[in-house]
Amino acid sequence: METIVIDYGSGNLRSAANALERAGRETGAGGTVTVTGDASALDKADRIVLPGVGAFGDCAASLRSLPGMTEAMERNVREKNKPFLGICVGMQLMATRGIEHGQHDGLGWIPGEVHPLNPLDATLKVPHMGWNVVTPTSTKTHPVLTGLAKTAHAYFVHSYSIICKNETDMLATSDHGGQFAAVIGRDNMIGTQFHPEKSQAAGLRLLGNFLKWDGGSI
Repeated sequence: METIVIDYGSGNLRSAANALERAGRETGAGGTVTVTGDASALDKADRIVLPGVGAFGDCAASLRSLPGMTEAMERNVREKNKPFLGICVGMQLMATRGIEHGQHDGLGWIPGEVHPLNPLDATLKVPHMGWNVVTPTSTKTHPVLTGLAKTAHAYFVHSYSIICKNETDMLATSDHGGQFAAVIGRDNMIGTQFHPEKSQAAGLRLLGNFLKWDGGSI
């Protein structure tokens, strides 16, 4: 089993790959983890991970600058239904568009837009940085969230969040002067606004679940 971490100059690739490798060892999922910007590698992969750090528009442009990458992602994730995980801006890129220094097209996999955080409490700082509770939105547990406590804490670093058009695509929320989407997903795709690779036991459990996930929904 091979998991591809897409390298498009996003920054936290190695830490994400290391966490996936550790999760594979500790859960018995095994397999290899490869960091690459080669679009053809996706055709041989079993799972695909898109991390992301930075501005939505810059990340979208960098991803599209890789020859054949968005086409390979469409082919493997949307057509072949391979399990996909987006992390932070990688999750935001699943949206229709991002509103950050203009409008920028996302992948369009999850209908919705990425907007700036706007805490109701003016004393709360943006970017939102640090540990926060992740609360599932449904009594039916998604396979990738199995075994996570209902008060699981995860590590966030972000100034923007996705507003999903369909509430069913929002799998978990967190709060920073108002609720925002912490986990989104549909079909074989899932994304986390937080960084599982920085979220200790909860993050490793989520990554281990992803490595065992066959892409089926609840």
